[in-house]
Amino acid sequence: MKSIPLMLLLMLLGSTSSADEKPTRMTGSRQLPAMPEEAFTFVIIPDTQTYLGRDCKATPGSKDPVTNPNLEAQINWILEHRDDQNIIFVSHVGDIVDKNKIEQWAVAKQHLDRLHGTVPFSLTVGNHDMTSKGDAKLFQQHFPASGFAAYPWYLGSYDHSRPDQNVSANNVNSAQLISAGDLDFIHLSLECNAPDDVLDWADGLLREHSGRRALITTHMDLGIREKPKTEEGYIHDPKGRMNWTKIHGKRGNSGEQMWEKLYRKHANLDFIFSGDQSRTTALKLTTTGDHGQPVTAMLSDYLSQPVLRLLRFVPAGNHIDALTYDVVQKVLVDDTPYVHELEQHQFTLEYPMQTGKAN
Repeated sequence: MKSIPLMLLLMLLGSTSSADEKPTRMTGSRQLPAMPEEAFTFVIIPDTQTYLGRDCKATPGSKDPVTNPNLEAQINWILEHRDDQNIIFVSHVGDIVDKNKIEQWAVAKQHLDRLHGTVPFSLTVGNHDMTSKGDAKLFQQHFPASGFAAYPWYLGSYDHSRPDQNVSANNVNSAQLISAGDLDFIHLSLECNAPDDVLDWADGLLREHSGRRALITTHMDLGIREKPKTEEGYIHDPKGRMNWTKIHGKRGNSGEQMWEKLYRKHANLDFIFSGDQSRTTALKLTTTGDHGQPVTAMLSDYLSQPVLRLLRFVPAGNHIDALTYDVVQKVLVDDTPYVHELEQHQFTLEYPMQTGKAN
């Protein structure tokens, strides 16, 4: 058997290819529960860094074409279940690619472009998706604002007049308007460690659309609070809202700075979604904003396995069921290599919908 088919099989099953690699298998046995009447689903795609083939981290000696079987499986599931799960929106938390190389971007585009014209979606730019200085040229080439502008749900993207147009502009930070049932939402995708100019843009949009319920996806928010000094620290150090950055140098804002400068100020902000921290894997945190409003942050980074976080809004019950689902094994994820607490993977959040929310 050739090496790549074997590697493909191992990656799809969530195994490892050598003794020194970290285990990645997700475990569970329960099936996805039936969809409640009038419920709708918001899908979170965690980091998707399982690229195989030439010059990929998982297969350094391969000469085969680049593929990403896990991302393909995730997109297949979304398209196959768009109707029966009433999927209204899909958000990627960033680290779309593993290496910021054109071969991986071409594969990402091949799969993600299939969502166009089927379901509204946004892409968040992670630290693997640009340079440390914030140059996102390859992302912009493959997913420019012009590719989304024709859709009525696409509100637009941040832009600026500086010479460095590869930084922050042209869909690197974007906004979408979504409605489901009697609820109206605004969603923002903010790049990893978004600088102050981007946060000012986001602040203006949230104020302009204060009557809509607000959702934000960014790449770095929850995780290890202080930058770890050891490898073990990435697993065991204290967790919460992050105080360190990877992108934009001194201009970059940590998760804690983004909370202070943007998130806490807006009474209509309900949720913040993020990724980046594979060894934290899953974490949720509810913090009180300036107006007394609860803002719930959720980290989802399932080691780039074929896992989706399904946020199932149930208006009749005034709650959201957060269901973490392995689309290959077709089971709810109950346990992972680093996070064994079931309540981090499968949980329910109270969320008033029937009575309406005063914004």
